[in-house]
Amino acid sequence: MLKIGNVEAPNKVVLAPMAGVCNPAFRLIAKEFGTGLVCAEMVSDKAIVHGNTRSMEMLYVDDREKPLSLQIFGGDTETLVQAAKIVDQHTNADIIDINMGCPVPKITKCDAGARWLLQPDKIEQMIETVVKAVNKPVTVKMRIGWDSDHIYAVENAKAVERGGGSAVSVHGRTREQLYTGKADWNIIRDVKQALSIPVIGNGDVVTPEDAKRMLDQTGVDGVMIGRGALGNPWMLYRTVQYLANGELPPEPTPEEKIRIAILHMDRLIALKGEHVAVKEMRKHMAWYLKGLTGAARVKDAIMEMLKRDEMVRTLNEYVEHLAAQSSSSSQEESPVLQ
Repeated sequence: MLKIGNVEAPNKVVLAPMAGVCNPAFRLIAKEFGTGLVCAEMVSDKAIVHGNTRSMEMLYVDDREKPLSLQIFGGDTETLVQAAKIVDQHTNADIIDINMGCPVPKITKCDAGARWLLQPDKIEQMIETVVKAVNKPVTVKMRIGWDSDHIYAVENAKAVERGGGSAVSVHGRTREQLYTGKADWNIIRDVKQALSIPVIGNGDVVTPEDAKRMLDQTGVDGVMIGRGALGNPWMLYRTVQYLANGELPPEPTPEEKIRIAILHMDRLIALKGEHVAVKEMRKHMAWYLKGLTGAARVKDAIMEMLKRDEMVRTLNEYVEHLAAQSSSSSQEESPVLQ
């Protein structure tokens, strides 16, 4: 179990708040696959305060997703507080998370995201002000530092704790690394040892075995999975099972992958309409198809598609083709009876 403030998640597996990915359609699938806590993609504090329609839609939470963490970002304490109050009072999210890890220049140049990592002195005051303004637990997702010369992970995490934060998630890379190189789990371990609030580790967890290794090596209270779950919610389910009983469920069949991919698309269509959802699903379909035999041709075809039924027909034909191939090869391999 993972306890953050007064919020209890049934296990230690956490879905990372990935931009452009963690909408209610994908989050609900992650929850149905057993994930303990799901995190929504980040939303701008200023957009929330100004009542931007698209941003307000991003605050929607399906009750079936709970417990859920809604993430906001911004570089100004005043607007972060205002946005946090709106999330606190007008959404059914369980946790308010503040992004201090996004490395994208358009975010950091507004003093938001990873820019906070250079200002340990400002972090405590900002967190304290937000915590006092809301009732929901406040957490932070951060990176270990800005670059290799400015790694203030322990100092920054302590500032969050002193400010009244309920938990810290630490991605073991610097902003400069983006998503390259290796995540430094030793620094995540240092943060865990320095804090009394829960610490969630993130970075280079792409298999259930990775998740267990991170827990064992760092002592963290939870494991956050991001890119490893793209088109692969089975990774989340298999990790939950592996951590619970040491057993690894089998990988999904192509039929199962395509069935969930279509379910994902249909939920996204219900949320956003066919035109937007089908375009958005192209990248997800490429992730779902990853590693399947002969999938490159199908990916290329899907990237041009605009209609749900066309995409479903192409995917079903592909699965049927795989099944036929598998059937013929197994017949060839079976021994000839004399």
